[in-house]
Amino acid sequence: MDQTIDRDYPQKKLYIQLIDILKNKLRNGQWPVGSQIPTEDELCKIYGVSRATVRSAILDLVRLGYLTRQQGKGTFVCKKIISEELTVLTSFKELMFESGVKYSTKVLSQTIMMPVDDLDLKLNIPEDKHIIYFKRLRIIDNEPVLLKETYIPYHICPQLLEEDVENNSILELLETKYGIKLTKVKGCIEIANLTKDEADLLGLTEGFPALLFTQQFYTNDTVVKYTRTIKRSDRFKFYLEFERREA
Repeated sequence: MDQTIDRDYPQKKLYIQLIDILKNKLRNGQWPVGSQIPTEDELCKIYGVSRATVRSAILDLVRLGYLTRQQGKGTFVCKKIISEELTVLTSFKELMFESGVKYSTKVLSQTIMMPVDDLDLKLNIPEDKHIIYFKRLRIIDNEPVLLKETYIPYHICPQLLEEDVENNSILELLETKYGIKLTKVKGCIEIANLTKDEADLLGLTEGFPALLFTQQFYTNDTVVKYTRTIKRSDRFKFYLEFERREA
């Protein structure tokens, strides 16, 4: 029997109850990986809650990596790669490149834009708010190996538009220069087929499988940065280390 919302339980907000219900569906396989979940309107009818409640629950599950939204298609179930009981010990640089590897960076874009696709959802901002956009290519021995796109709400740190992001880490600039301390990072790792633009930049063919790593960076509950990193998988390995936390 399906779980229901308990309106006589004021200690737990409706959208939190809905998150728990939807998580159970995901964990017990009622909604398998890759399947499309009911629309927001359908969930409103099923659980007798408002669209705002459903939207809040769905957005949280997207941020947690359980779901992904595809514009014009709907919301789909993701496979959670990283167990909630494991702590990642690997830094981004260690994750993408083996120890000792030297790379250079080429800045392809450093500009301001409006949210497209579902960037407003990923950054948790209104659709009419501007975003700072960076597109950078990592190069090893004159060969492009990694393409990274970074999106930051403009109001978070407009000064980044003038920074040297070819020789400096955006993350370090945020924390050390502008005092924006990150408290949480959520990520998802998957295989993706390269678009023509991505393939051209990485020197591969359109549709070639590559590693796709997406991350949301938080200061408390505020999303301050979203990144989308594509690494070619034909020659370079993938490094990851976990540690289980004991209760």
